Amino acid sequence: MKRTNLHWQILTALALGVGAGLIWPEGTRLPGGIHPFAVFDFLGTTFLRALKMVIVPLLAGSIISGVAGVGASRGLGRMFGKTFGWYITTSLMAILMGLILVNLVQPGLSNGVAVGQRMGLTEASPELAAKLEGHSAGDIVMILQRMIPSNPVAAAADGQMLPLIFFCLLLGIAITGLPNNQKSAQLGFWESLFAAMMKITGWVIATAPIGIFGLMAKTTAGSGFAAFAPLARYGLTVLGALILHAAIVLPLLLRFGGRVSPLRHAKVMAPVLLTAFSTRSSSATLPLTMNTIEKNAGVSNRVTSFVLPLGATINMDGTALYECVAAMFIAQAYGIELGFGAQLLIVFTALLASIGAAGIPAAGLVMISVILEAVGLPLEGLAMILAIDPILDMCRTAVNVWSDSCGAVFVARSEGESEILK
Repeated sequence: MKRTNLHWQILTALALGVGAGLIWPEGTRLPGGIHPFAVFDFLGTTFLRALKMVIVPLLAGSIISGVAGVGASRGLGRMFGKTFGWYITTSLMAILMGLILVNLVQPGLSNGVAVGQRMGLTEASPELAAKLEGHSAGDIVMILQRMIPSNPVAAAADGQMLPLIFFCLLLGIAITGLPNNQKSAQLGFWESLFAAMMKITGWVIATAPIGIFGLMAKTTAGSGFAAFAPLARYGLTVLGALILHAAIVLPLLLRFGGRVSPLRHAKVMAPVLLTAFSTRSSSATLPLTMNTIEKNAGVSNRVTSFVLPLGATINMDGTALYECVAAMFIAQAYGIELGFGAQLLIVFTALLASIGAAGIPAAGLVMISVILEAVGLPLEGLAMILAIDPILDMCRTAVNVWSDSCGAVFVARSEGESEILK
């Protein structure tokens, strides 16, 4: 029997969770003294703890093996600089697009009132609110200082993701300069760690339907349908920002930077984008992306074989945008007004976390935890956004792959290739 795709399992779990929450609202007691609300809470909390468990080792293995692997196999030459520059620039533009839209729409507020308690969140403590609202433009230097850990091991143990990501990037770059025997040993270790953590992450993500059932049942049991209007506004905010970035920002860069027709490129990429949308995995779509860009868009194998695998590793425009909007939405839902300094921290962390995001379905669920930990927001807020994550995951994966393909065309044109999309 063919196994149902994970996203359909999650959507089914979402519907069942809503139904269970309506049938057994908070306070209901079944025969034998069973409290359904406690069961829902156990399932949801256990899933969130499992997600949190994989963050540090997955992040370290992904970033270090990715950076060291690229450096070891290709070197840090001119093409790497162009490719990396494109990916960082477009990811940053995506994050800023999401930040602007979420500040304009403010999906975490309803008539000026935070929606967190309506959606089942505990009220933010005055200490947490004061800590987060206290960030200002003057904290920029402190944010940069906090990127450099005095003790990387302690930073990992304490869940300080920003300094951990910074250290992993430095370590990955340093490995590329080691003698071949040491380089091979280090690269082999970190690649093995990453492969093992990908397997464990797959196990955790496989339990997502159970966890999401518990989270949605708990939310619905506590608040009924009142939670869904803010959730819809949040989802539309993410989708709106993704559309603006994919349909306006990237085509403009392609037209004026790559000097090619964005519409013609979109027609070539349509089957690939549909595949990315359905698989929710930029890594799984990579072979089709490479074949399409080389055979149908006319980009050389030299560029395709370098730019696209690197993009599948470090370029996650859609994921970075989503992480930024999600963190801002959760802060708004708690009634916390983040200042410029705190929002800058979100931008930095979203950019660095997107580099470490694995190209697998639901990897954003892990990476958003990184943002929340870095900013200081409770991981509990993640429960609000899990319900519609499968749909948003499809859309952001398609944007990730679209940006990769645009980057390949841009780099090829900058390398003097003239027969692209003819």
